[in-house]
Amino acid sequence: MADSSLNQPVATAGAKSQRASRFQWGKWLLVTFVFGYLALILLVPALNVFIQAFKAGLPSLLDTLTSKFFLNAVKLTVIATAITVPLNTVFGLCAALSLANKNFPGRSLLISIIDLPFSISPVVAGLMLVLLFGNRGWFGPLLDASGIKIIFALPGIVMATIFVTMPFIAREVLPALEDAGTEQEEAAATLGATPWQTFWRVTLPSIKWSLLYGLILCNARAMGEFGAVAVVSGNIVGKTQTLPLFIEEAHIQYNTQAAYTAALLLSCLAVVTLVLKYFLERTAGIQHRGH
Repeated sequence: MADSSLNQPVATAGAKSQRASRFQWGKWLLVTFVFGYLALILLVPALNVFIQAFKAGLPSLLDTLTSKFFLNAVKLTVIATAITVPLNTVFGLCAALSLANKNFPGRSLLISIIDLPFSISPVVAGLMLVLLFGNRGWFGPLLDASGIKIIFALPGIVMATIFVTMPFIAREVLPALEDAGTEQEEAAATLGATPWQTFWRVTLPSIKWSLLYGLILCNARAMGEFGAVAVVSGNIVGKTQTLPLFIEEAHIQYNTQAAYTAALLLSCLAVVTLVLKYFLERTAGIQHRGH
């Protein structure tokens, strides 16, 4: 009996060791699967873009980067993004401030409406704009009479980009505001601070990392938008062609060098976005632990 009682802890320890070993094997299998999946779907195609862009040599790459149509596409992309991001920043902040730490009838519905661009296909979003502002749309005759052109022009591209990127900043800032609460803002008001002073000195510092994170995501989405912009722009070469549309057109015309070069530029912008995202998350995490 004594021997069996002594062997029982040993057997229990052996069973735990076997379970721990199986757990380690399972964990490494999952990690291997994740890396393999990412390599197949993301890393290998991205690496191929870099290889194909430089395959014809640096002179061919520079020819594409300095071509008139490519520069027009880059210019239009930058203009649309430069208009979209500030407008969505103002909207996102106003929406988050009006929704955070407040309960009122229709709040959940309003949040769902803000999230709507996440669930609607960008092509459908572009079609909705065409049905509203196109020549045969609801406001088409009025716009034509006023000499205002929205579809197949810059305003339509900007509106489509604003639609698809609208939720990013609001949905990043809203949780930060709710986590921060209202105690500091109420204290500032008690001390005589104006609403504007409270926003700049209390509210904005508490949400700065979430706001920057939302700005990065909004900017990246705006530069890479294809579906909605393709519908409203008409993809007119040299006029309404953004960088993603330039890639598609070059690919259709079998100009693979131009397509890969433009894709290389967008890929580099994506890498910059990921690096900024990483440093923001790391900095925000360090500051959070410091408090």
